[in-house]
Amino acid sequence: MHTPRVRFHASPGTIRAGWFERDFMQHTVVYREPGRYAGWPANYGIWSWGEEIVAAFTVGSHHPGGGFHTRDRTRPFTAVQARSLDGGRTWTSEPCRCATPGGRGLSADEHVEPELKISSFLDAGERILPSPDPIDFTAPELVWMVGRTGLAAGAISWFYTSLDRCRTWSGPFALGDLGLPGIAGRTDGIVDGPHQLTVFLTAAKSDGREGRVFCARTEDGGRSFQFRSWIGPEPEGYTIMPASLRLPNGDLLSTLRCRRRGPDINDGCWLDLYRSSDDGLSWSLVGRPAPSTGFGGNPATLTRLPDDRLCLIYGYRDAPFGIRARLSSDSGETWSDEVLLRTDGGCHDLGYPRTTLLPDGTLVAVYYFNDSPESDRYIASTRWKP
Repeated sequence: MHTPRVRFHASPGTIRAGWFERDFMQHTVVYREPGRYAGWPANYGIWSWGEEIVAAFTVGSHHPGGGFHTRDRTRPFTAVQARSLDGGRTWTSEPCRCATPGGRGLSADEHVEPELKISSFLDAGERILPSPDPIDFTAPELVWMVGRTGLAAGAISWFYTSLDRCRTWSGPFALGDLGLPGIAGRTDGIVDGPHQLTVFLTAAKSDGREGRVFCARTEDGGRSFQFRSWIGPEPEGYTIMPASLRLPNGDLLSTLRCRRRGPDINDGCWLDLYRSSDDGLSWSLVGRPAPSTGFGGNPATLTRLPDDRLCLIYGYRDAPFGIRARLSSDSGETWSDEVLLRTDGGCHDLGYPRTTLLPDGTLVAVYYFNDSPESDRYIASTRWKP
């Protein structure tokens, strides 16, 4: 198999001379259908057991006149998952069989007209209840996934669990409002014991707008959650979509998607890294591992490699559009130049990755992608051994 060459550069727009060989890199289409808009794996999740991988995302209808995202807001979105049995080399798609209020699209309210939103059913009185029994988060094949309505004040979030590698799902189970004006949850959490799970979520800010990241914890198997701390100060723009892990020394790290507030959507979009040395009670800013993520910004994944390096993977929404990575050998204090995993995207409407680590040290990143501004949006993956 030919070994692709991966180019590094020191900062956006500045390509450093030289090529660097990597063990291998392979790009694969995970899900693609003509006329469909498949997107945003970061809003859902990815899980693996050896060579078996499941990634979840959402699928709607493509509409070239849809705006920043070329989706048709008058048609429903549905939750889909793709499964690979060979470490991400090939994939098959299947329904994501999780019940949603009103049977509407999971975590897609901001992309559809009001009558298609989950929030319309919750406003009409349908309720999401806590888990009736404690959940063992350390069960061998248990995974959990967060769902939500909107992004700002009034947003409601909940979660699901699966005990059989995502073939069936239980829930929805309430996360509660934690005394906050709204919670826009994506799947991000750390299991610390059979009944203890620390979750990282985004709340509406004091002005009701999206968003400010916080962490919460359950110690009774998901029956109740308690607010633990804010991660960073309330921003002028937003901090959203955390990606978190625990280091071997017990410290917590969380990478936040950040944006300034301004008249231009490209008025500053980057990634910040925070650290907690007291089990999530307080946080300090470590640095800015990605000074720019392009037009409108993009979330990251954060993975600890077998040699204890950290790997950050994120979409990049300026030309050359694509997927990028950075590596750290000192627990996030400093980061390598960008690794351009791919630069063949057709426009800004891509990214939102999820990443899983295979037993041999291979990373599999799943994200949404496009070939041109007018083309359908599809789910792709990259296998890469840093």
